[in-house]
Amino acid sequence: MRIDFHFNVEHRLQYACRVVRRARAADCRVLLYSRDADRLGRLDTALWTFSALDFVPHVEVDSPLAVRTPVLLASSLTGATPPCPVLVNLDDEVPPDLQSLTGRFDRLIEIVSRDDDDRRLARERFRLYREAGLQPQSHDRSAE
Repeated sequence: MRIDFHFNVEHRLQYACRVVRRARAADCRVLLYSRDADRLGRLDTALWTFSALDFVPHVEVDSPLAVRTPVLLASSLTGATPPCPVLVNLDDEVPPDLQSLTGRFDRLIEIVSRDDDDRRLARERFRLYREAGLQPQSHDRSAE
């Protein structure tokens, strides 16, 4: 599984919307994960409002429409989720059961804002990925 850290982004959820838009342009399904219900709620709103010209169909992963919807929101990675090549981790911790994720997703994207606490938590996740034998890559997005 490829892991990419996009760091120095201005607004984490707005950047997540842009990641989703690029993935959808490449016809990829995306699973957006966070255990924080408030964060997922704000992301849901952002997906509806971030661009007047884009429509991003999305539902909660447990919706009956999940099998036909290209963008899924999940507060848990347990249970059966429809296949998605891209997982965007918006949680403050590494997703649970990391080893099982390597067979379910081709790519994991971490989005890190300029906030000091967010950066500190991201460094910890980066370290944990490395300890798990994975090789995360870093991409500075400060120029975007």
